[in-house]
Amino acid sequence: MNYTENQILPERTLLVSLDTGEYDAESSLDELWELAKSGGAEPVATMMQKRPAPETATCVGSGMVQEIRTFCENNEIELIIFDRELTPTQIRNLEAETDVRVVDRTMLILDIFAQRAQTRAGKVQVEMAQLKYLLPRLSGKGTALSRLGGGIGTRGPGETKLETDRRHIRRRIESLREQLKKVETSRHETQRRRQKDGTVTVALVGYTNAGKSTLMNLLTQAGVLAENKLFATLDPTARALKLPGGKTVMLIDTVGLVRRLPHHLVEAFKSTLEQAATADIILNVCDASSPEARVHLDVTNEILQSLGSGERPVIPVLNKWDLVENPDDAVHVPGAVRISALKNEGIDALLQAVEDNLPVKTVEVTALLPFAKSGIAAQLRQAGALLSEEYVAEGLLVHARVEPRELALVEPYRVEE
Repeated sequence: MNYTENQILPERTLLVSLDTGEYDAESSLDELWELAKSGGAEPVATMMQKRPAPETATCVGSGMVQEIRTFCENNEIELIIFDRELTPTQIRNLEAETDVRVVDRTMLILDIFAQRAQTRAGKVQVEMAQLKYLLPRLSGKGTALSRLGGGIGTRGPGETKLETDRRHIRRRIESLREQLKKVETSRHETQRRRQKDGTVTVALVGYTNAGKSTLMNLLTQAGVLAENKLFATLDPTARALKLPGGKTVMLIDTVGLVRRLPHHLVEAFKSTLEQAATADIILNVCDASSPEARVHLDVTNEILQSLGSGERPVIPVLNKWDLVENPDDAVHVPGAVRISALKNEGIDALLQAVEDNLPVKTVEVTALLPFAKSGIAAQLRQAGALLSEEYVAEGLLVHARVEPRELALVEPYRVEE
């Protein structure tokens, strides 16, 4: 990593991909470019090699290794990022051959998560994922991973240095596991409380950089970090959202997904993602202007299904519709809502779709509450169900949109409109 007098300059980085035909290597490499920028690197170029399988010693073939070495020497490359998970032996051999620091896709994503984690839960989950990834990669005294001079692949949450002592790591993982249990207990308590209170939860899920945080900010003024970076949001944010019909729901923003998310992270963030999968309504947000929009929607749906989202309503939200040049060529999904969170377009249709999918249907009623029962109006007001109220000679005339629970309260005093 380069230092100037006052700032750290991003590392000049070469991105390398091995195409074995398992997945769309081109798209994955494009995503790695964005990931590298989000991690604070400066991607300079990409290289790709097609092979039926990775080379055991160096992942890519010996000729490609020489090409990489020459390119790095001629272009002042300080970091090489491989678009797949490497073994400790491959990392060690590649570094010896190229004389440049090497990290893999998983290390990069873990590092980005470490930079982004804000809450205690997020930091605990990230550190645990990093340490679980690091532990089997320590050979001998961990020489390949002990050069913690700074840069991608070396940071823990809050920029702390990653410790590479095997015994320390095992103890630390146990400690983090205990902390995580407490965090999950607290989260389950919150969920139970919301269910008991009849709070409807709506989760924003989807691919990273789809515009979820921008949408969250627009709907709730939540002040969530909204940057054009992958994984800008890591910790779930919950804010109240009032729907046009008067009902208030809890809107939850969640960590973005990527294809081939390292399994260490899927495990570590299961509790965060489960919070989304168990919401009453799920908004699957994607960047409609991306040629990968359909893939992104499908990846998200698969992960939600694996986490037990079941029969919950999932509303596809095609965000950034203002950037779609030819709507005929854009992704078409049944029941999708087209919006632009940045330009505040299509939001009415989105809120209506949420209202249409509420788990408990509401009905509008007019009731004449005796003065002695005016406390019922306070309950309606607190539930966001009260549309209007007027004092008349006989009591308080209220007009409300209510769920079955509130309907039982006002039913004895109901009057014809």
